[in-house]
Amino acid sequence: MASEMQLKYGCNPNQKPSRIYMEDGSDLPITVLNGKPGYINLLDAFNGWQLVSELKEATGMCAATSFKHVSPAGAAVGAPLSDTLKKIYFVDDLGELSPLACAYARARGADRMSSYGDFIALSDVCDVPTAKMIQREVSDGIIAPGYEPEALEILKSKRKGTYNIIQIDPAYRPAELERKQVFGVTFEQGHNFLKIDKEMLSNVVTDNKEIPEKYQRDLLISLITLKYTQSNSVCYVKDGQAIGIGAGQQSRIHCTRLAGNKADIWWLRQHPKVMGLQFVDGIRRPDRDNAIDVYISDEYMDVLAEGAWQNTFKVKPEVFTKEEQQAWLAQNTEVCLGSDAFFPFGDNIERAHKSGVQYIAEPGGSIRDDHVIATCNKYNMALAFTGIRLFHH
Repeated sequence: MASEMQLKYGCNPNQKPSRIYMEDGSDLPITVLNGKPGYINLLDAFNGWQLVSELKEATGMCAATSFKHVSPAGAAVGAPLSDTLKKIYFVDDLGELSPLACAYARARGADRMSSYGDFIALSDVCDVPTAKMIQREVSDGIIAPGYEPEALEILKSKRKGTYNIIQIDPAYRPAELERKQVFGVTFEQGHNFLKIDKEMLSNVVTDNKEIPEKYQRDLLISLITLKYTQSNSVCYVKDGQAIGIGAGQQSRIHCTRLAGNKADIWWLRQHPKVMGLQFVDGIRRPDRDNAIDVYISDEYMDVLAEGAWQNTFKVKPEVFTKEEQQAWLAQNTEVCLGSDAFFPFGDNIERAHKSGVQYIAEPGGSIRDDHVIATCNKYNMALAFTGIRLFHH
């Protein structure tokens, strides 16, 4: 290890010189085992590692996240995959999957379009099943506390041997104070050591006071994910994984809509019409993912009109009508939703309801809390006020 690492450039090629270093001269907490990670890679790596290590601490399950541009595209714990999820995540041909592989399949599969070219963080030592899964995806790199020897060799073969592989010391703890410079001015604040646990969910303010254990877990996943997502942000979670993350929007309702749309696409991908799509032989994985999104969207009518479907599908797919989509979406229930700050109006709850949300955690503290609570009561939702804001910039 060393106390600093020179980087090719900063956020953009014109931003030189660039490096990371420890101000106190101590060793960096990471070892680069392969590749040459860049500035943004390392931002994703450090944020992703904090997210997965906290998920594991809070749930007792291994965890994975798929990061892009300093926000997670997906995050999950290692719950087993159903046959349907294996198919829509395109891992049904990989045989037996470890819990860690299941966690990454969930994290990557929630929003495959956004996860393209991701930086991966794993809470546990990377095993062979997980490495084989990562091997065939377009990804910039990975951070983990260790690697099985065979898994390391598999990962080293990616990107013609240049794949970024980082090992982090799991015992590392940052200093109490953190600093960064903006416009030549140094900002200082206490590191966010906030521990997110079930105690945060104890203040349930709605008529419905019941949040069963498995939904408490999902709310914790949403809150921990938000802790490392650029604000404003909201996160929809179901069955141990984020299914829709809305990040970096100036308006909270736009976050709720963006994340809700992603959650809807995740659910629509499980419809028999989507699962039955027959792709041409040799189609690239990103092209297939894009085609699925287009098929679900209004753009598909244009594709049909232009005859472009023949470049993607073996057989002309039937139109997936809006009526069929709405009927299918109505079957998605028991979704959890977290918000990094209070909901200012009940319109966020109305939008969340459309995506099957039943349990919500948010700080509270709006002058319109009464309207938000009343809207939750309208749909028999359970709403917990955490009292803690989770802004991240």
